[in-house]
Amino acid sequence: MRNKTFIAVGILALLVVAAIAFVAGRGSAGSHPMASVPPAPQAPVDAPPAGNQIDALRRGAPIDREIDPPAMARVENTDIRRNRAYPMQPPTIPHTIDGYQIDKNSNRCMLCHARANADKFQAPPVSVTHYMDRDDQFLATISPRRYFCNQCHVVQTDAKPLVANGFKDIDSVLSEQQKAN
Repeated sequence: MRNKTFIAVGILALLVVAAIAFVAGRGSAGSHPMASVPPAPQAPVDAPPAGNQIDALRRGAPIDREIDPPAMARVENTDIRRNRAYPMQPPTIPHTIDGYQIDKNSNRCMLCHARANADKFQAPPVSVTHYMDRDDQFLATISPRRYFCNQCHVVQTDAKPLVANGFKDIDSVLSEQQKAN
């Protein structure tokens, strides 16, 4: 019991000394070496972001003004598959998946996209790679590491790109080289 009392008194004494040192340091601002340095010039609040910087959160609005949020992107529920830009790119989902249960007990995607059901629902079956474990051995069912579809596949929306994208797929790069030659 005496040890706990000594420890509590010691901690209290340290806190008092730290508080006194803090207050004493703040009281003598004129003697601080940085006290005479003028503040750095700052850009006006109404100025837009400089150059090509992305201001995704405020979208160029001043910090003291409330702005309307952008409209939510709508899901393109057209069942038209988009082309892929590079080999092994996960395909996007061409339909809405609102309300789909995807957890450790159930995967709504597999109702249509499992190899056994794909013909019935006219849905593309999941790739054979989804049936492989990390040692490239084939499994009878979907690999547990490929079970949560939304880790790689995203729903197609009408969202506008946030930044410019100059990506060219390999086919267009090769065709440009052939034209140049």
